[in-house]
Amino acid sequence: QVQLVESGGEVVQPGGSLRLSCVCSGFTLNARAIGWFRQAPGKEREEVAAINVLGNTFYANSVKGRFTVTKDELTKTVNLYMSALKPEDPAIYYCARLGHRYLAQTAWTRPDAYDAWGQGTQVTVSS
Repeated sequence: QVQLVESGGEVVQPGGSLRLSCVCSGFTLNARAIGWFRQAPGKEREEVAAINVLGNTFYANSVKGRFTVTKDELTKTVNLYMSALKPEDPAIYYCARLGHRYLAQTAWTRPDAYDAWGQGTQVTVSS
């Protein structure tokens, strides 16, 4: 059974750092790319970052230089390291598995290209 479970969301101060984790089961990370998305209240879900089967990473301009995505194939965990958090970063953060028909470098920003999603983890930035 395919499953993705996010954790790590919490309240953090502006400028602070946080690590989100996505534990995957039912498939291997050397076979599928994983993407991170976020959705704030009243806004559409937007792409944040992704990592493909080769370990190549992709980032939205809004987080480039502040967020880093890594993966550990042994533990089937994809981590999103977030730093210099800003007031516009709070949202529910989701990890998702890219569909097998898609290449991460061309499709990672498309929510419709993903075939399995986690339940999300809440990130709040507040002083």
